[in-house]
Amino acid sequence: MKSSTYQAYLLRLWRDGEQQPWRALLENPHTGKQHGFASLEQAFVYLQEQTTSAKDGLDERNQEQSP
Repeated sequence: MKSSTYQAYLLRLWRDGEQQPWRALLENPHTGKQHGFASLEQAFVYLQEQTTSAKDGLDERNQEQSP
């Protein structure tokens, strides 16, 4: 179940050489599910999508409860 108010990830960053781009791995500590990214930008887009979809779900529930 995805929480709309809290998410946690373990972030690992590395690069294969000084001239190589940074890579990222996000791991959900509750499920162990991992998501790998070839760039920091891709990791940031993923996090934006996760928090946007969580916020949208919260907004929809609030609208349903409004008179």
